[in-house]
Amino acid sequence: MKQKMASHAPLLWLLCIPVLNVFYGILNREGPNVRSLMTGLDEAIPFVSVFIVPYLIWYPFMIGMFVYLFKKNSTVYYRALIQLCIGLVVCYITYYFYQTVVSRPVITDQVPLHQFVSFVYNSDQPFNCFPSIHVMTTYVILKHTSPYIDVNRFVRLAIHLTGWSIIVSTVFVKQHVVLDIVGAILLVECMFYLVNKFVPLSKKAPVPVSALEGAEKMSHM
Repeated sequence: MKQKMASHAPLLWLLCIPVLNVFYGILNREGPNVRSLMTGLDEAIPFVSVFIVPYLIWYPFMIGMFVYLFKKNSTVYYRALIQLCIGLVVCYITYYFYQTVVSRPVITDQVPLHQFVSFVYNSDQPFNCFPSIHVMTTYVILKHTSPYIDVNRFVRLAIHLTGWSIIVSTVFVKQHVVLDIVGAILLVECMFYLVNKFVPLSKKAPVPVSALEGAEKMSHM
């Protein structure tokens, strides 16, 4: 039992995310210079309340996927977590110097799933938008899942469908605008390029953590 708990101890590094999120709450309020990045495309995108479902799925999706990455390949897990934390720091610095706001619709009882939409709107102010943390964190997971984790086609498809539905949901529930998505994806691509340039990661099929643990036990026999 103790060995099993010790083998999962690296998952405690996920606590870095809520620690960093303290800065989100500090910055999530109106400052002296608030800008809007809304474009004609954003005005044409309708508010679709049912997208609040994939938007909220982001929370269990992130936790579940990090556990999944850890189980499949601990190296990929650490790289994804480090890039996510760096991305959070970059986002918070951007929010401090370049604050943006998103115009939200009025939510009434007639709106489908209005309770969930109201919950999100009441718990999250319409600031801290560019780049989108929802998109940035989700895209980090997708970038590390596709080439580096050995999964079957169905699982990979399910992960990508879930991830992209989360990304798209941010504009349909009016939590973000299109440029927030573009900025988040570009941020991840830049981080991914720089990390791979200095510490390249093989695209060969990874060895699961469980297999590594089994090999270590055999060596001690």
